[in-house]
Amino acid sequence: MIDDRQAVGVQIGRPLRAESTVVQRCHLGLPVVVEVPPHLDDGTPFPTLFWLTCPLAISRIGRLEGSGGVKRMEAKAEADDVFRSALEEAHSSYEDLRSQRLSQSDGPQPSGGVGGARAGVKCLHAHYAHEVATGSNPVGQLVAGWIEPLDCNEPCVKSGSINPEWVNKP
Repeated sequence: MIDDRQAVGVQIGRPLRAESTVVQRCHLGLPVVVEVPPHLDDGTPFPTLFWLTCPLAISRIGRLEGSGGVKRMEAKAEADDVFRSALEEAHSSYEDLRSQRLSQSDGPQPSGGVGGARAGVKCLHAHYAHEVATGSNPVGQLVAGWIEPLDCNEPCVKSGSINPEWVNKP
């Protein structure tokens, strides 16, 4: 079995830039979402606390974004007061969680809510990762309903690389 850091590196296509903790795994035991510290190993501020690593989820959400999903979520937030309020709370709680993890530093600090945004919807991937990690993101909850189950028959990572038997399902 490969370690989580190596698995995540294979999933995202590059080495991790900070020690991260798996907060959710798929039914095959591989990372789906990791928690990233507010500062990367080189000290760079990083606003995205929860990072989606599952290639199947990334692909499915990419299709949603490509078909106007961000604009649809923005329109929903504009038209639906309850949804907008829940989205504002998600941004606030995300920023609070990240602030709790900040070290005392004189350098630049990450800010903003989900994915570093102060309001609205910037990235469906970030909202979904927040929902998976905390269960408190209205955009992520809707996205989950559209892309789940993440039902791979084969693991996406095997022997330190993308598994050639893994199939990216629609």
